[in-house]
Amino acid sequence: MNKKRIVLATFNKDKVKEIQRILLPTGFELVSLDEFPDAGEIVEDGETLLENALKKAKASFRWTGLPSLADDTGLEVDALDGLPGVRSSRFAGAQASYRENNEKLLRLLQGVRREARTARFRTVVAYVDGERERWVEGICQGVILERYQGSSGFGYDPLFFVLHKNKTFAEMTTEEKNRISHRGIAFRKMADLLKNLE
Repeated sequence: MNKKRIVLATFNKDKVKEIQRILLPTGFELVSLDEFPDAGEIVEDGETLLENALKKAKASFRWTGLPSLADDTGLEVDALDGLPGVRSSRFAGAQASYRENNEKLLRLLQGVRREARTARFRTVVAYVDGERERWVEGICQGVILERYQGSSGFGYDPLFFVLHKNKTFAEMTTEEKNRISHRGIAFRKMADLLKNLE
């Protein structure tokens, strides 16, 4: 039986690697937009994570003709009224590096007590195949540290501390992170949904 190919609407190699591990046991073959020369960058100008995820999945389907998955993730910090939220990847500017985003977050939280630094990562994953649109959500609770801990992962991982694990995402193996992360939760839900689509 041939594996069914699904496109992940991203050029982010870190994200592809992380999600491939989650979807591997499902029987679906994950491919990225790197394999499609006509694919371009998608402007994430939606006001919600769902708007951005659907926009990316629809564009990916148009470019590739294959069922497409797309996700959007936001870090929501309570002391900042939910910021950076939908703009997490460009918090410090359109072309901001992971480090620049983290430094802005630390500056804004300067002087905020640890117990008030609660936050959550939220991921919405959308699926589009030309006939159907489906979406799921995953959430992981944590707190934002005052300094970096760990060297794995990407994005805000060195600052996002998961209390029940007593470590940051950046201190976890990929497998450990996938078991509890917002993205892992959302993509496992999506994997279950995909199995029941046919």
